[in-house]
Amino acid sequence: MTLVSRVLNAGRETIAHLENGFRLTVLATVLGFTLTAPAAAMNIQTIKSPGGIEAWLVEEHGVPLMALRFAFDGGNSQDPVGKDGVANFITAMMDEGAGDIKAEEFQERMEDIAMRMSYEDSKDTLYGTMETLTANRDKAVDLLKLAIQKPRFDKDAVDRIRQQLLANVSYEEKDPDKVAMKQWLATAFEGHPYGRPALGTVETLSKVTRDDLAAYHKRIFTRSNLKVVAVGDITAAELGKLLDEVFGGLPETADLLPVAKTEPVNSGKQQIVDMNVPQSVAVFGLGAMARKHPDFMTAFVINHILGGGGFSAKLMEEVREKRGLAYSVYTYIQPFQHTSILAGSVATKNESMAESLDIIRAELKKMADAGPTQEDLDSAKSYLTGSYALRFDTNSKIASQLLGLMQEGFGPDYVENRNKLIEAVTMDDIKRVAKTLLDSDALIVTVVGKPVGLKSAAPVAVKPATRG
Repeated sequence: MTLVSRVLNAGRETIAHLENGFRLTVLATVLGFTLTAPAAAMNIQTIKSPGGIEAWLVEEHGVPLMALRFAFDGGNSQDPVGKDGVANFITAMMDEGAGDIKAEEFQERMEDIAMRMSYEDSKDTLYGTMETLTANRDKAVDLLKLAIQKPRFDKDAVDRIRQQLLANVSYEEKDPDKVAMKQWLATAFEGHPYGRPALGTVETLSKVTRDDLAAYHKRIFTRSNLKVVAVGDITAAELGKLLDEVFGGLPETADLLPVAKTEPVNSGKQQIVDMNVPQSVAVFGLGAMARKHPDFMTAFVINHILGGGGFSAKLMEEVREKRGLAYSVYTYIQPFQHTSILAGSVATKNESMAESLDIIRAELKKMADAGPTQEDLDSAKSYLTGSYALRFDTNSKIASQLLGLMQEGFGPDYVENRNKLIEAVTMDDIKRVAKTLLDSDALIVTVVGKPVGLKSAAPVAVKPATRG
């Protein structure tokens, strides 16, 4: 028996136990280990519902499960001024009752049918997910439809979720990693929606009302800014019906606030957020190429060599392996809709932060001046192409990956062509782009802790959060 057959058989046997009380735990396990065809062999269908809603579909009928991923353009950059945290607030409210079903009963019904539904926000997007067994799909669709079209936002639920969100804000203000990232964004994108706190603050969350949540829902949850992907045990005709059922009753056109194109402040600014902790945390970063820029894939490979490649990355080698200054140091490229950044982080003893940052700047300059070795480039390309299939080894991963491509404006053929783009990156490309990308003098650095020997252009004191 092949590995695929063993996993599928195990999945079917596991599903049989759903009626014995293990519904949600087992559903999560099966969804996590459903094997599918290799990425290049996937049949990604583009469908349109009878009502005109478009979606991508990958049919996989080996196990009776379906994963649905959907997104609405907007995210927390659409929070009203003075009401930071509304988008995050609404993601926590979407299973708190809908239609004529109150919160507790709504969640009980979800549990009874082993339905998973969740929401999250990013700078530009509000994401949703629904996973269900085929046998319970109709009931799951009914609940999802109510949540999408008729969330209740009851006062008792709003007040209860508010207290949870306030607790989250209080917790994050004691977490050096979270404080560093929040302050770095506030510095890099001062005056822009990207610089505002995604979770909100005690002050802004205390002001959010039911009407604010309802107004955000009305502006963002619309058909014009909707993208959907389905993977699993569902046909094109069945998906078309589902799309109209769940999303067809939404308003046609979104009412999005304008968000300007922007770039991180190109100042080389370094600031210290004073926090009484034994280990400092630094977030550092620069502007990067937009996702559809011709040099983005080259920058992606550069990032892997520099700090995105785990133990093989230059920063890990220099900061951790050679000198033992930090347990972890890394970088990543994050393209947003209106900007793009290459950012990273390092955590180390207060006494070692200055040296660690010096090494990081030196490695950026070295890469910009001379580029990597041919061995570094070959190794990076081999890893990035070879590991790509791992992003498509479960229904949930496939749906998430494809939805991301839709959000970025790519077509289904990107999955097949992506590795070719990486293979096409040359050493000349790497050296040319590195000179532009890795300007160590422009590096924006935020350090949280009590670092020894570092100066700050603008020291920042974190005030403990107070609960209102």
